[in-house]
Amino acid sequence: MSSAAHAQFMANHNSNAPVNFSADRIEVQDRADRVVVSGNVVVDQAGLTLKAARMTVAYRQTGSVEIDRIDASGNVIVTRGAETARGNVAIYDLNRRLITMLGNVQLNQGTNRLTGGRLVMDLASGRSSVDGRSSGGPPGSVTGSSGRVSGTFTVPQRTNQP
Repeated sequence: MSSAAHAQFMANHNSNAPVNFSADRIEVQDRADRVVVSGNVVVDQAGLTLKAARMTVAYRQTGSVEIDRIDASGNVIVTRGAETARGNVAIYDLNRRLITMLGNVQLNQGTNRLTGGRLVMDLASGRSSVDGRSSGGPPGSVTGSSGRVSGTFTVPQRTNQP
């Protein structure tokens, strides 16, 4: 396995579906075309759930509101079915259909697990990449990444051992 580990994650996600959210607090900053939501934030889109302590939602108005990007911070968790990704921060670029997670990243698919510094999920192809790069905290912070990717994969049980 190379320095980037690849796995299928979030395949066939509909990033054009409506985005629903709930939070303890919402602040609409109309002149800046953004919304800041904080406190137990939960965003759902077509079976994909994004949870974090705080999110900033960037949008544009074209007769209706169109979300371009969601920046999440504070124990970020992305789930879809039995697949879960965790990290310090996440950026969901709805136009490019990419979710990038940084800092103490962990990707779980059933009993399989990868850890690293950065995770990029391509929602168009369903392909994800984990690498050891780490920059998910404030300047000078320690994110816990060793610069390497580590993982545990389930191996099917074989009855005939040579």
